[in-house]
Amino acid sequence: MATAVRICVCGDEGTGKSSLIASLVKDVFVANKIQSVLPIITIPPNTGTPENVTTTIVDTSARPQDRTTLRKEIRKSNVILLVYSDHYSYERVALFWMPYFRSLGVNVPVVLCANKSDLTSDGSTAQVFEEEMLPVMAEFREIDSCIRTSAKEHRNVVEVFYLCQKAVTHPVAPLYDHKESQLKPACVEALRRIFYLSDKDQDGYLNDREMHEFQSKSFEKPLLPEELENIKQTVGKAVPSSGTDKGLDLTGFLYLNKLYAEKGRHETIWAILRKHHYTDSLSLEDSFLHPRFDVPDYASAELSPAGYRFFMDLFLTFDKDNDGGLNHQELAALFAPTPGLPSSWSEASFPSSTVRNEAGHITLQGWLAQWSMTTFLEPKTTLEYLAYLGFEAPNGRDLTTSALKITKARKRRRRPGRVERNVVLCYLVGSPGAGKSSLLDAFLNRPFDSLYHPTIKPRRAVNSVELHGGKQCYLILEELGELEPAILDNQAKLDACDLICYAYDSSEPDSFSHVVELRKRFPQLDELPAIYTALKADRDKTTQRSELQPDAYTSAINMNAPLHVSVTWNSISELFVALAEAATNPSTAFPKSDEPEPDRTSLYLALGATSCAALAAFMIWRRSTSSV
Repeated sequence: MATAVRICVCGDEGTGKSSLIASLVKDVFVANKIQSVLPIITIPPNTGTPENVTTTIVDTSARPQDRTTLRKEIRKSNVILLVYSDHYSYERVALFWMPYFRSLGVNVPVVLCANKSDLTSDGSTAQVFEEEMLPVMAEFREIDSCIRTSAKEHRNVVEVFYLCQKAVTHPVAPLYDHKESQLKPACVEALRRIFYLSDKDQDGYLNDREMHEFQSKSFEKPLLPEELENIKQTVGKAVPSSGTDKGLDLTGFLYLNKLYAEKGRHETIWAILRKHHYTDSLSLEDSFLHPRFDVPDYASAELSPAGYRFFMDLFLTFDKDNDGGLNHQELAALFAPTPGLPSSWSEASFPSSTVRNEAGHITLQGWLAQWSMTTFLEPKTTLEYLAYLGFEAPNGRDLTTSALKITKARKRRRRPGRVERNVVLCYLVGSPGAGKSSLLDAFLNRPFDSLYHPTIKPRRAVNSVELHGGKQCYLILEELGELEPAILDNQAKLDACDLICYAYDSSEPDSFSHVVELRKRFPQLDELPAIYTALKADRDKTTQRSELQPDAYTSAINMNAPLHVSVTWNSISELFVALAEAATNPSTAFPKSDEPEPDRTSLYLALGATSCAALAAFMIWRRSTSSV
């Protein structure tokens, strides 16, 4: 929104431009002769201006010799006040002034002022508007508003400059198309989103409670019962189909705002838009969509309790059929006020990345898991969608960042103890065909598919896992596909990873050698906690073509022996618990030390005895010397 308004007062000589300005400043009509062009006047923002903006008023001359100065001032202005006072100067509005403004290439609103109304007794204001102003406004869409004034009688002097201020701070051009007599598409889209966010129960109507909440948020004052009844009657007469018995529907809501625009109350629409974080171009504020949120090195982002509560309530609100899943129509309705699904979701073929029910619809468990993964990997995407979807902090003042939290950095992974994380990432690496994709399917409770589908792009799956002791965490399993070498060579990617799961096919003789080669090729993997897993344990175990067999290999590097699992076994869930436990307690997934911790108890006892003996000898010596 504009923080300063510069008004250029234009018009023919003798129309009373300078008298209008002097009357505003002195608050009375100045009868004495005043200079033909007044100096620039600045009105500070604390004198009742709309939105507290600084206002600069520039008087101009219409004489041909002053045309250069006139051009400069018009180009510097935010709004033009065009003054006429008689038939000749009125004719010049359409014949000279408006074409002249266009020739300069300026795109600012024009307020048309019929001054010296005290000298024209013929015709009421309505008649003057109908016969004089309306034809000019119809021809020149730059004219924002019009008004009759009299500097001598001090009539509408303050109002005319208020209209100029309002034309800048609350422009009607982005909102309303006078030619079509309709709200503009961008305005309709913004108001549609605001209606959606205000319709808390998503029944398609703003009931009395929702109208009161909307009024309080938009205007910071309560909606009186008679005002609400007046709104219902006005909309009910104009749009009988809107069904005001249930409340105000979208059609009625848009009609009400169209009425505000037609009656010149576009500041009401702007108050609504700006309270909902819209800019003058009717886009959401960038600072609202992308607030500052920095994640330190070795830390991660997670949803806070308020964030989980918001997404849970959102799911329950849009699960209209109460089947425990969001179908395509319900998802489309939920994401209506957004640009659509996040791009990362679409690339991952959402909802295949998380838990679905038998009908293929995302469940509440999968919904929360998906947002947990998005927050962990792309916290700024979560913040953007929290803004689109209407998240409000519990105290009403905090930003969308209150829906997220930063975990404690976990740089020293080998230190014993659990990391303070509820979302962890595990890279699943191994030879092609080892069964990694089937493991991801089993993680999401999908049926086993014996047909082999090679993984080209990285694929992720996320689900909740219950740890020992009953605590729950979200585990992200990521199969790296053909980008496996590039990702494992990227230190930033490895820093984000909580655990490596080396997987091999226990029935394929060449499978384990891939794991051995990976560890040789990328020695930096030794800095990550790891678990070795033998997949397809339901098949006949075969000897691996490797210098050491898997059990001997892991024993040689002081790691736990591979876990033998099969996605066809019911016990496969124990593997996911083991992965989550290792990720949250990383010191348990590093090589164990060969030598036990040395017992220093006897050393401490000896040092203590020596110190006591020395102290006793010192005290005896002090006594003997003092007695002498």
